[in-house]
Parts: sequence; structure tokens; C-alpha cells
Amino acid sequence: MEESLVRKPKMWEALIPIVFLILSLSSTILIFGGDPQIPLLATTIVAALVGKRVGYNWEQMEQGIFDTILPALQAILIQMIIGIIIGTWIIAGIVPTMIYYGLKILSPGIFLPATCLICAIVSLATGSAWTTAGTVGIALLGVGQGLEISTPLVAGAIISGAYFGDKMSPLSDSTNLAPAVTGTNLFDHINHMIKTTGVSFILAMIGYSIVGMKYAGKELDVEGINRLLTALGEQFQITPILLIPPILVILMVIFKMPAIPGLLGGSILGGIFAYFFQGAKMGKIIKASHYGYVSETGFEAVDKLLTRGGLDSMMWTVSLILVAMSFGGVMEKIGILEVIGEKLLTFATSTGSLVLTTALTCIFCNFTMSDQYLAIVVPGRMFKKKYEEQGLHPKNLSRVLEDTGTLTSSLVPWSTCGAFMSTTLSVHPFAYLPYAFLNLINPVVSVLYGYIGFTMDKLDDEDIATVK
Repeated sequence: MEESLVRKPKMWEALIPIVFLILSLSSTILIFGGDPQIPLLATTIVAALVGKRVGYNWEQMEQGIFDTILPALQAILIQMIIGIIIGTWIIAGIVPTMIYYGLKILSPGIFLPATCLICAIVSLATGSAWTTAGTVGIALLGVGQGLEISTPLVAGAIISGAYFGDKMSPLSDSTNLAPAVTGTNLFDHINHMIKTTGVSFILAMIGYSIVGMKYAGKELDVEGINRLLTALGEQFQITPILLIPPILVILMVIFKMPAIPGLLGGSILGGIFAYFFQGAKMGKIIKASHYGYVSETGFEAVDKLLTRGGLDSMMWTVSLILVAMSFGGVMEKIGILEVIGEKLLTFATSTGSLVLTTALTCIFCNFTMSDQYLAIVVPGRMFKKKYEEQGLHPKNLSRVLEDTGTLTSSLVPWSTCGAFMSTTLSVHPFAYLPYAFLNLINPVVSVLYGYIGFTMDKLDDEDIATVK
């Protein structure tokens, strides 16, 4: 009987949590200087009240929260382990070693495109933007600071490269999820993405090369760099042998070892190397794993760079993810996203408008559901039939889901990806957003292709028979 009383929210009811979210987030962050957790929690309460109004009880909405959080638990555990890795790899001298050799090899003029390319290669090999940012990304950030290049700019190049590999790698979760949701196969999906992401990556590399020219003629602060190298050399034993753990972690991921054991292995290696190469006592290694490493060289640039990591450093982000996913779970359970999606479909009358509507829905889901997987799954379910009705191959939909859902996730401060990148790189998403060239260009290219019809492949007779 209770189920029969449940109804779909009306449009004005569906917009109440959205409007409240915008107002509460903007006022808390911009006016009161607070963090997003409390406004997100408050908006979850507002969404639950709307759910109660349309006939849902608390047990149903609570189950919606659990159903949304459960798939994110692996990502949360990975995030916590990467915090441990950062702490142990710094005390072991692994990150300082990568920074040390990076400062000797890279020059300011080529640093930004080189950073983007290095992160793209590592992420393509591992299938993980998070692993890339938490390992080589940290080191490249340090090199950029040593070369006196804007930190948000370096973070943008890191994220662009990391997300290129993440969305193009057959090892990536999102790359496998998008075709599974839409009904196409993995390699058709990847080949189809090359047409948008390949162009976007080239444009991003051109952009970083142009911006990098600003630093090419810059006279290096040789004295400052030498001081930094000296400080690193005095605090840590620097040796190429310390590059073994990151290489092994990358190889473990390439050879498909499950992410959690592989990353835990990397953190254990960090502790072992800290003991044998840096002479660190077990108590200090455990402390760095839990609370992060604290650098006390007296050289501000080095201390600021290396004081980071640890399990504790990720707890702010974990709390944000849990609150944001709770909000997303209520929103999906009570049908608010479905109502808004149905309204959006009325505007999707042509191929171009359908692609644009899909893209905006993916971005909307990243802002409201705070998770890139949900920003792929929800619009994928929502628009699958519409693409079929317009005679479009499902690989077009899977491409748009990744071009927008995957790539904009790191630009939203309260999303799982945005919160992780912000915590790991110590740069706010709104600070690196203007410099994450690939993440900004790719959605535009994808929508443009929709309007001009370029590479928007149609269903052939065999495909139509399969769909039916």
C-alpha cells in the first residue's frame, strides 16, 4: 500500500534541492569561508524532506544512500592508501629523488607539455588518474615549484595528462563502465574516443607549449635550484634505486594486480626503503604513514613541498565524499534526477542538441551526485533509448559520457575526483580549473562534433537487429 502512495516529484519540487544546494554552497564557501560538507549535508536533509513529501519513507531513502556509497567504497579505500603512500614515499626519499632528478633534467620551456605527456603515459599504462597524480604528479609539482612555475598551472597540466590516460586506457574503470552502460564494446568505444580526445589532447599540448614559452626565456634561479637540490641531498639519501617502488607500482597495475593490494604493496615498499636507505625508525615510518611527513630543513620551499601525505590527510576528503554520495543517493532514489532528465529530453530534438543535453546532464550529475561513475551511469541509462530512436550508434553516447562525465569530475570541488585531486596536489579545483586544458576542451569538441555531425556514426542494419 505504501508503494502506491509514492509519486514522481513535480518539476518545482525537483528544483528545490538544486536551488538550495547552489545557495548554501555559494554562501558557505564565498561569504563564510567554510567547507562544502555542511551545506551538502543540509541539502541532503532538504532532498529527504522532498522525498517524504512525494511518498518515500526514511528506510527507502537510507537504502538509496547505501546503494550509492557502496560502489564508492573501493575509491575511498584507494584514496586512504594513496595518502599512506605519499607519506611513506616522502620519508623514504622516493618523492625527493624524483624531484631531484626532475630538476636536473627538465627545463622551464618544455616543462608544461612534458608534464602533461608524462602523466598521460603513466595514466595510460595504469588506467588510473588517481595513481598518476599521487605518485609522479606529486614529484612533477615539486619540480615545477623548483622551476618557479605557477603551481595551479602545473596542477592543470598534471590533471590533463592524467585524465587523458584514465579515459583512454582499457585498464580504466570509467573506460569499461561507459560502453557497458550504453551497450557497445570496449574497443569500439576507445577507437571512437580517439576522434574527440586525440584532437583535444593535441590542442591541450599546443596550449601548454604556448604558455610554456613564457617561461622559456626566463633566467633560471640557479642559486635557488641549487639550494633546493642541496637541501634535498642533505635531508635524504638520493639514489636511482629509490625509483624502483614507483616503477613496481606501475608494473603491478599494468599487469592487472588489483588496485588495493598493489597500492598497499607500494606503501610497504616505501616503509622498507625508508628504513634501509634513510635510516628511519619504525615509529617515524608509522607516524608518516598515519599523519604524513613533516619536513624540517629550514628551507621554506622544501618544507612546504614535502610536508604532506598520511592517512589523516585524506579524512577531510573521505568525509566530503560520504556526505556528497549521501546527497546523490537521495536525489536518485526519490526520482529528482529522472524528472529533470525527462524535461531535458524535450530539448533534444536534433543530434547536436541531444549531445549537448547529454553533456550538460553529465556535468549536472557531477555537481549534484558528486561522483564520476554516477555521472556516467545515470545519463547513460537516461539517454540510451533516445540515441537509438535517432539511429545513433551507442558508441556515440559512451563517448559523450566520457568526454564530459569523466573529464569534468575533477573540476568539481565536492566530487570524489575533485576532492582527491585538491587534497593530493594541495591546489583547489577552482585554482587549477582554468589550466586543465584537456578537461575544458574535450567537452566542447564533443558537443561541436554533435552539431556538425562529424564522426556521429549511425546504426547499421546489423546493429539495429542487435538492439531490437
